[in-house]
Amino acid sequence: MSTTTEEPELQKGPDHEPGTEPEAPEIASSDADPQREEPEEAAIQSGEPGSDPSPTEEEAPARPELRKDEGNRTFTMRELLNELKNDDAAESPKNPEGERREASSPYSQESTQQSNAEQNNAAMELIDSVTGVDEEGRSRQRILTYAARRYASAISRNPGDYDALYNWALVLQESADVVSPDSTSPSKDALLEEACKRYDEATRLCPTLHDAFYNWAIAISDRAKMRGRTKEAEEFWKQATRNYEKAVQLNWNSPQALNNWGLALQELSAIVPAREKQTIVRTAISKFRAAIQLQFDFHRAIYNLGTVLVIWIGRGHIKDGGLANAKEISPNELYSQSAIYIAAAHALKPSYSVYSSALRLVRSMLPLPYLKVGYLTAPPVGSPVAPHSDWKRSQFVLNHEGLAQLNTVDQKQAPQGLSNRSGELAHTDRRATKVNIPDIVSVSACSDLTLPPGPGLCIDTIHGPVFMVADSWESLDGWLDAIRLVYTIYARGKSDVLAGIITG
Repeated sequence: MSTTTEEPELQKGPDHEPGTEPEAPEIASSDADPQREEPEEAAIQSGEPGSDPSPTEEEAPARPELRKDEGNRTFTMRELLNELKNDDAAESPKNPEGERREASSPYSQESTQQSNAEQNNAAMELIDSVTGVDEEGRSRQRILTYAARRYASAISRNPGDYDALYNWALVLQESADVVSPDSTSPSKDALLEEACKRYDEATRLCPTLHDAFYNWAIAISDRAKMRGRTKEAEEFWKQATRNYEKAVQLNWNSPQALNNWGLALQELSAIVPAREKQTIVRTAISKFRAAIQLQFDFHRAIYNLGTVLVIWIGRGHIKDGGLANAKEISPNELYSQSAIYIAAAHALKPSYSVYSSALRLVRSMLPLPYLKVGYLTAPPVGSPVAPHSDWKRSQFVLNHEGLAQLNTVDQKQAPQGLSNRSGELAHTDRRATKVNIPDIVSVSACSDLTLPPGPGLCIDTIHGPVFMVADSWESLDGWLDAIRLVYTIYARGKSDVLAGIITG
């Protein structure tokens, strides 16, 4: 699999590849987001869409290092560097670590201090041997070296200081980024291994430190990538997925962690035996979808969901794409659903070259000039509580303007648009159900006795709710995702980009 993956940015605190079955194109996947908890969106280099960072969040102001009672606050490497550049102006000579609460150590003081001293010396030797390739890199590394000494000193005084352990792990992980992959002295892997040891110790002392589990997973993922498709890499990927799972359990409201978890599972699926692949990829799909449900404009997860479907359906590992039974949805429909995600990611971030390249490969999979075409069961217009016998299954089309029902005569040839402004609805029944995107308030699954049996779809609009029933729960997921994405694109002012994709 050809992958150009996005590198997870450390949070150091957080994006894969579509009658006759089309052949799946090789699409760059937006890989694990190794992010060191940074306020801006992480760019995991598993095929990062372009080299541009994704500055969707404003940079947070510099904050002092974590206090014991703030162990779950997001702390970024950028904040650490900003603080260290101020040369500890706020610290007093008598109390260089400030008023930090002491954490009790589970070891005897003497043996723990001796062990910590040995580990500190080994890690400091690695840090001291790191040099930048230019003046900016050397200046940055001097700051990191100073930070490492500071945290080593804090740990020697208080081995139970999990904040210092966590911050030192960030410094080691950041230093690993400065080292070239082929360097032997120090090696990138050795620095990451030391960082992992400190994340391990920090999380043992503070089991709720979700940022540490997240960044630890990123460090493990980086180590796994160095080992290719080996058994050792498989074990690393499994450990990374466990840490991402723990990070999500402790902080469920993290789309970046869910996205990275999905990417780690995708990498793992490429190594494990064939009998295990399908289950792992299905789980990866569920993580990408969960990330999107938390943040509808999270373009990396949207793109990754599209590419993982294209890659694995095309290679025959998943007969139904993890979305439905093969008897209910054809391969072409599944490829079309995959293309919807890639088109949506491009519409949200048209400047990302990876998205643009992928779109050129899968655009023909879309039911142009629409984004989605499929069947829904709807009541007669104006009678939302009509008897179940009056509800009819018919074809619906979705584009950048809205969702519209086609009449029976024109089911085989969909109209060119959903707007009457240019006569594009000439073939659509005037009494057909129509929902304009700007009128949408919310879209959700629903279950109500007034609806016919089946998975219900409720589109709440400014004019009132519109109810329909999908053919299956998997089909409902596809409609929910597509309508939400079109609305999100509209809300972000990118409808013209989506219009250009589907109208050419």
